[in-house]
Amino acid sequence: MAPIVPPFTAETALQKVKAAQDLWNTRDPSKVCLAYTPDTIWRNRDSFLKGREEVVGFLTKKWEKENGYRLRKDLFAFTDNKIAVQFFYEWYEEKPDGSRQWYRTYGLEDWTFNDDGLMRKRQMSGNDVPISDEERWFKDGVDVNSLSISDKHL
Repeated sequence: MAPIVPPFTAETALQKVKAAQDLWNTRDPSKVCLAYTPDTIWRNRDSFLKGREEVVGFLTKKWEKENGYRLRKDLFAFTDNKIAVQFFYEWYEEKPDGSRQWYRTYGLEDWTFNDDGLMRKRQMSGNDVPISDEERWFKDGVDVNSLSISDKHL
C-alpha cells in the first residue's frame, strides 16, 4: 500500500486514522514509532517527548501498565496536513488481590504530518474512567469499528 500523504481528503484522512488505530492495536512500540518522524514532538497528557527513541520508551511503559489494551480512533476533523481524532480505549490494571480494574480512556488527539505522511507532531488529552467488566465495549471478538457508540459517550 502506498503511503497516505497530505494534502488529505475525507477519504485519505479516514484511511490514515484507521491505519493508526490498527498500528497502535499491535502494541508494538518498534512498529508504531515508524509512523512518526525521527524528531517527532509529542505531548501525551503530562508527558512531553521528542524523537522516536523517547516514543518507544514511553509506549513500552504504557503497554506494560495497560493490560488488555484495545483502541478505537474516529476521524474528528482534518485540513491539508492535520488530522484531529476522537478515541476510546479500554485496558485493565492488575490489583494486588489478583482482580482486575477495567478503565475506558476517552480523548482527543491533534496530529500534524510532514510531506511524506509521517507524523511530526502529536498532542493527546485523555481521561481514564473506571468501568466494570460488564460495561466494557471491546471484549474479545468485538470489532472495534462496528460498535455503535451512543451520544452519551461523545
